[in-house]
Amino acid sequence: MSGSDINLQSMLSEWKGAQSFKELNWSGGFDDYLAIVKKNPKVTRNAFQRMYDMVVQAGTEEYIDVKKKIVHYKFFNDVENGGKDAVFGIDISLMKLVNVLRSAALGYGTEKRVILLHGPVGSAKSTICRRLKSGLEQYSKTDDGALYTFEWVDEKGQYPEVFGNQKVFPTPMHEEPLLLIPKDLRNKIIDELNRGQDDDYRVSISGQLSPASRYIFRRLMEIYNGELDKVLSHVRVKRLVLSEADRIGIGTFQPKDEKNQDSTELTGDINYRKIAEYGSDSDPRAFNFDGEFNIANRGMIEFVEVLKLDVAFLYDLLGASQEHTVKPKKFAQTHIDEVIIGHTNEPEYRKLQDNEFMEALRDRTVKIDIPYITKLKQEVRIYKKDFNNKKLRGVSIAPHTIKMAAMWAILTRLEKPKKANLTRLQKLKLYNGQSLPNYTEDNIKELRKETIREGMEGISPRYVQDKLSNALVNAQQNNKGSLNPFMVMNELENGLKGHSLISNDELKTEWKELMSVVRQEYEEIIKAEVQRAISADEGALQRLCSNYIDNVKAYTQKEKVRNAFTGQDEEPNERLMRSIEEKIEIPESRKDDFRREIMNYIGALSLDGKKFDYRTNERLHKALELKLFEDQKDSIKLTSLVSSTADKETQEKIDIVKTRLIKDFGYDEISATDVLHYVASIFARGDVKSN
Repeated sequence: MSGSDINLQSMLSEWKGAQSFKELNWSGGFDDYLAIVKKNPKVTRNAFQRMYDMVVQAGTEEYIDVKKKIVHYKFFNDVENGGKDAVFGIDISLMKLVNVLRSAALGYGTEKRVILLHGPVGSAKSTICRRLKSGLEQYSKTDDGALYTFEWVDEKGQYPEVFGNQKVFPTPMHEEPLLLIPKDLRNKIIDELNRGQDDDYRVSISGQLSPASRYIFRRLMEIYNGELDKVLSHVRVKRLVLSEADRIGIGTFQPKDEKNQDSTELTGDINYRKIAEYGSDSDPRAFNFDGEFNIANRGMIEFVEVLKLDVAFLYDLLGASQEHTVKPKKFAQTHIDEVIIGHTNEPEYRKLQDNEFMEALRDRTVKIDIPYITKLKQEVRIYKKDFNNKKLRGVSIAPHTIKMAAMWAILTRLEKPKKANLTRLQKLKLYNGQSLPNYTEDNIKELRKETIREGMEGISPRYVQDKLSNALVNAQQNNKGSLNPFMVMNELENGLKGHSLISNDELKTEWKELMSVVRQEYEEIIKAEVQRAISADEGALQRLCSNYIDNVKAYTQKEKVRNAFTGQDEEPNERLMRSIEEKIEIPESRKDDFRREIMNYIGALSLDGKKFDYRTNERLHKALELKLFEDQKDSIKLTSLVSSTADKETQEKIDIVKTRLIKDFGYDEISATDVLHYVASIFARGDVKSN
């Protein structure tokens, strides 16, 4: 036996699945189930209560966003699936969804509505539904999410007139076992089950058995002359595990063309092979209760593009939502217990609003807008999930590549600010939590309030993902080694020509202009990083800072400064101080205030027993870096990268800068070299960033 075989055997022996299998396949009598209910009333929750508890029990995080408390539901992180269906950046929409579930769980009316997720293409509507469906599957396997159903058993084959040739007849709609209790006995049993229970979870019984189970129950009552205990002796209660793949408790319905689809897909159809066995097409045992409404009982049903449904389907949807019943062919109204969630895009929803014949559906829907993300850091998370250096082959992604693609996507979604002195890029930065002079959180709240459809239009994340993929494949094929923002931006811009969802030429022109804004922003970012890498000599920064502070102290106290070289006392070096202050745009008229501010800051630290560090003062730190960069850039001769081969001394300095880019800013050898070449070409044109 090989080593690998031994390891496999060991792994199989340690697998805990056998114990889990036993728990999930528990079965027992009706009395055993009543004991379970008495101990844990939560097993009888309806579909809305179970879904709400599932979301909340995964945990929450609260944070403040522009003076508003936001609750983030960890359920939508999709941790158990490695974040495959994680939903980012739309916490407010998800809060509204969970509030609807809470209202429905408490029986306040929304349990009689279709939940309609409405938003542009690619805004995570389907992802939310997938997450809820996979969550229900996982939750039903846990102790907290346990639920039960039953099957009819005739092990000795005593009653073929009731069960036909079947010794075990599973109830076709996975209904709650307590529905077996006759209506006139329910209140008495409910009171007994709820005695001594917490008010948060009290047993209630609503609805009725499916037609097939109702038929068997009635026939057995006739055989046993109404002796309920004997009827229930044919009942075997079992654990119910929801599964979309097995069509148990989770259904999905997608419109097709009218010729290939009818309402039986929702409510089931006759099983013609069983008519010969049972003698009639109106016998419920000869009917397949396998429509999407039937199989989704106890869980949820997702309607993909729900507003594309034919009118015949909408009638079923109205009854299913309002009365919690469906009408299978040749049978009475049949009770269902499920969450109905549909999703639709903007054009289809406008049709609904304009169609007066759809008034009944509008009245029975709760619309929840699912917009595009408008926060840069959240949009970046979407793309980093699929595009990260761990997944790539032979190509690395340069810093800021994904960020620039995300930035352009969000700029297309933002409405033009009404304030004349505010650009879209500045608005993006404010939304992303960055601070701008003269803008407070109240200003940001006003910016959001003045928008009408922000986030409901713009570029879809799917488009960006497609173009990132194209750029990555091109880089691999051409042996580029590193995918940089310019490659991706070119791909994004070129793709607009043939974009199937954009027919407006003015819009294309506007979005191309926004790409120019992103290119310019990227240039500013990398120039700043190269500047910081050049001026990152801690010793030189510390010496420059000490020199500046000595001069500022002498200036504010009207003293002289001792020249360390000559030993003579001299006037404060005004030229040095102004050369630093000008880097952060301190005007001549404000220099005295700024210098006093620095000295007061140092004094306050001293009173607290703390030592001054230039890195704790962001403005001064920035000014010192820019000053040092200006002093050192000529000695490094970065422009020699684009003009001629650098001499040994210069190359050593350039290598130091490159090392700092790799260590401090996340570049690799290829992308650091590329950035240095590009920034060098800017400097060669004389385009040096001064602020």
